Amino acid sequence: MSTRHSTSRSTSHGTSPGTSRTAPLPGPVSGAPRDLAPGVVGMALVGSSVTVSRSLVGAPLFAAQAVRYAVAALVLVLLARAAGAVLVRPRSREWLWLAGIAAGGLVLFNVAVVRGVAHAEPAVIAVAVACAPVLLGVVGPLLEGRRPARRVLLAAPLVVAGAVLVEGTGRTDAAGVGWAALALACEAAFTLLAVPVLGRHGAWGVSVHAVWLGAVMLAGLSLGTERPGALAELTAGQWAAVGYLAVLVTAVAFLLWYRTVAAVGSGRAGLLTGVAPLAAAGAGACAGGGPPGPAVWLGLGVVLAGLALGLRGGGGPAPRG
Repeated sequence: MSTRHSTSRSTSHGTSPGTSRTAPLPGPVSGAPRDLAPGVVGMALVGSSVTVSRSLVGAPLFAAQAVRYAVAALVLVLLARAAGAVLVRPRSREWLWLAGIAAGGLVLFNVAVVRGVAHAEPAVIAVAVACAPVLLGVVGPLLEGRRPARRVLLAAPLVVAGAVLVEGTGRTDAAGVGWAALALACEAAFTLLAVPVLGRHGAWGVSVHAVWLGAVMLAGLSLGTERPGALAELTAGQWAAVGYLAVLVTAVAFLLWYRTVAAVGSGRAGLLTGVAPLAAAGAGACAGGGPPGPAVWLGLGVVLAGLALGLRGGGGPAPRG
């Protein structure tokens, strides 16, 4: 996805037509509020999906998700055309990175969450996913050719601790721990696997290609594991939930997230994942779950302190020696 926004990259950035090597991302820019705001909004939308997704508990998993991502891909293509963005065809190894985002960050993540809550309370899965800032803060800069920023490494545990306070803890068994760990790996993969291809494709391209590939994978899983005509059983409320997830939580949130990753780097952007549990708690309260308790308010303060520590200042991570 190549746009004329600050996250856009030339379609021939750093490569010649005959080579498959993907150009590295340039160094993070200042990290001004305009660069961070898309990621904040994207993570808030992702957090709101927790409440919405509850209505899909009885729906066919793969079929509903396949429709979600197929609609999201169509919306993204239409938005890209309206914005004048240029979508380029992946080549060579780029297919592997994009397929990895779709398989790990989309398909396997959904499976891990659904299977995980059968062995563990939802808080256990949520807390595991909330540990993503630590992985992104360490691994992301290394993939980008830079040393991890000390400020981000100090802030990441604060963001995780705040998310744990917001989500709470829960009971689990050994299988639940395994599914939670897999969900964490998939959450990190969603961002880290995009680093090598963001330079050439930009936020538009990565979002479009990952989403349509995910839709194809989920459709194949649905045909192989679910009964035909299962979608006909969806209620009007469940269709509305699929539409919300497709347009806002997938098409819009993915695009906003990858814009921020391209602008500030995966390490600093990873801290913004702490916004998701806060948004989930807020959405739950608005949906009739009651006002947040003291632990949630304390967690909110800790997350905000971590974000303030990790995101303040204009300097990006130091380059490797």
